[in-house]
Amino acid sequence: MPPLSVDRMRPEDLDEVLAIEHASFSMPWSRGAFLYEMQQNRVAKCWVMRDGARVAGYLCLWEIADEIHITNVAVHPAWRRRGIARGLLAGVLEDARRRRLRLVILEVRPTNTEARELYASFGFRVVGRRRGYYYDTGEDALVMQAELQPAQPGTPA
Repeated sequence: MPPLSVDRMRPEDLDEVLAIEHASFSMPWSRGAFLYEMQQNRVAKCWVMRDGARVAGYLCLWEIADEIHITNVAVHPAWRRRGIARGLLAGVLEDARRRRLRLVILEVRPTNTEARELYASFGFRVVGRRRGYYYDTGEDALVMQAELQPAQPGTPA
């Protein structure tokens, strides 16, 4: 079996990415949304974890100044509970620390216990709530963040 590898998401990955997206979310991103993130949004980066040639999972983010905002993470149902999301998230956080970025932020449904536990294991903590964030159910979103670098004396936290 070929080893798992991380690579930039490409347009030719989108059939597999969209299948994972639809299996994972009640409000899935469209093909156009992914294409926009890959081709037009200058602050966006999208990564895939491959099992050989197949996409096992993906993570999209925005990088703005010294912060990262994780916008989308999903894993193919057949690959869940095997460390795919953990591997993607660990890689993003390691790269961000190496480049001295300061903060990572994301939103998660309060009912998504598995994702919340994963994020907490990386040091994310709940710092806020966005009321009615998910328009399919009206559910709030928990805002979670992880600080990557200690604040320097004399700088705002």
